[in-house]
Amino acid sequence: MDQHIDYKKSKIHFDGICIDDIIKKNTTPFYLYSKNVLSNNYLKFKQAATESGIEQSKICFAMKSNSNLKLLKQLKKLGAGCDIVSGGELALALKAGFKGSDIVFSGVGKTPQEIKAALKADVYSFNVESIEELKQIYEIGKKLKKKPNICFRLNPQVIAKTHKHISTGNTTHKFGILDQDIIKAAKNKKWWSVCQLKGISIHIGSQLTCLKATKQAIKNLCECALAIPQDVSFLDVGGGLGVAYRPEEKNTIPNVNEYMSLVYKTINKNFKQMPEIVFEPGRIISASSGIFVTSVIRNKKSDNYNFIIVDGGMNDFVRPSLYNAYHEIYPSKKVTSKTKIVTSDIVGPICETADCFGTNRKLPALKAGDYIVIADTGAYGHTMASNYNMREKPKEVII
Repeated sequence: MDQHIDYKKSKIHFDGICIDDIIKKNTTPFYLYSKNVLSNNYLKFKQAATESGIEQSKICFAMKSNSNLKLLKQLKKLGAGCDIVSGGELALALKAGFKGSDIVFSGVGKTPQEIKAALKADVYSFNVESIEELKQIYEIGKKLKKKPNICFRLNPQVIAKTHKHISTGNTTHKFGILDQDIIKAAKNKKWWSVCQLKGISIHIGSQLTCLKATKQAIKNLCECALAIPQDVSFLDVGGGLGVAYRPEEKNTIPNVNEYMSLVYKTINKNFKQMPEIVFEPGRIISASSGIFVTSVIRNKKSDNYNFIIVDGGMNDFVRPSLYNAYHEIYPSKKVTSKTKIVTSDIVGPICETADCFGTNRKLPALKAGDYIVIADTGAYGHTMASNYNMREKPKEVII
């Protein structure tokens, strides 16, 4: 059972709130978020950094995981910064109250217009992904009479244990710059007549469930930072720490404290004085803060297969279809010893066979009008939703 989901008087609750009460006022499908869970996740991450020995840290929430304005404002209130990857995210970050000094701008495809907007906002750093990008930032900065803060994103040439579509730290991936190219660029005085080299960063992937590649990547990060002529003021270790989507993963996936200990020990071993450490967490902060609620339209039996057809589709929540991702699914009423259980596939209305939230799930014999809850959808849920099949995007409700 998810720690934020439980049953009281047989009815399902999320963070202490009865979902029956929410569903009376909102048409399914919808996302339901808890500010309380989000805040606790952020504060736990921040506390773990401090307790590990990291005295100076900047925690920049990866907005691509969840871009709900009210949740962003809550994180800003708690002292978070923001990691963005587009001009749209920059505009939203500023709207949420983040200052330019709170924002790191990542991504391989920054356009001239986005670079200009970020320069005018005086962002904390551009996480530069190519020498060609550096040249463009240099030229725009010179024209606007701005001094861009540069953080080279190192490609540490490691392979993270995660889905191939969200692994980002190897030579075959489009992300980052090889160490020899960073060192060469750092020695080229032309760039630094306008730009300011402030840091080196890495980001090797998302949903990282093993820290072996992370440790090697941070070691490579330190070596690269020490090989350039400039003294960097910060190291950006990225994000991507995984969460336990399956119950059996709770004791096998590294927790925040283990991660922070690794970060501190690896960097402290290489630096006499610890620089500021920038983090870019997304999923670890937002995943458990949200659930997806969808109602049963009807059941369908086909030979030995049972399908529960719900009103939510892959356009609303695409992770199971795109990554074959597993999410726990809960019925609206508590299962008892007398409940009839049916092995079913939970599918949506989209005209794609991939439109499936779970296969061979043991659930009660649900009927039209019942609803289910899909857990841990606060990360990469609504942000990846679309209007495919001309469907409206699901609403977002906050408790």
